[in-house]
Amino acid sequence: MARSQSARKGIRSQPGTPHSKSHERRLPGEIPELDRLIHERIRLGIISALAVNDSLSFSDLKRLLRTTDGNLSVHARKLEEGGYLTCRKFFEGRIPRTEYRLTAAGRRGLEEYLRNMEEVIRVARER
Repeated sequence: MARSQSARKGIRSQPGTPHSKSHERRLPGEIPELDRLIHERIRLGIISALAVNDSLSFSDLKRLLRTTDGNLSVHARKLEEGGYLTCRKFFEGRIPRTEYRLTAAGRRGLEEYLRNMEEVIRVARER
């Protein structure tokens, strides 16, 4: 049975799947699986920005990532559902605010993603 294109590329098919496969032994030249939940550009940007900040507001992330309200909202919700970040909604006076923080699982996920991406780069340079 043929492997899907995603499987050949080493990209996980379901967001938020456990990270155990990345620690399995691989054949020489085989690339590690990348966490698809993090791999998407906007989500990687959110996780990366939160990794170097205690918290960021919705407005801060929107400005940093140069994206729309709807796009940011959808991607942040996926990360929240995956357990990678927390979202706190509150009011400052009459103004609604949304604040995001990276969870411990989100930090571990990013660290693993970066290790796997470094491995992908190493394998590509060896060819």
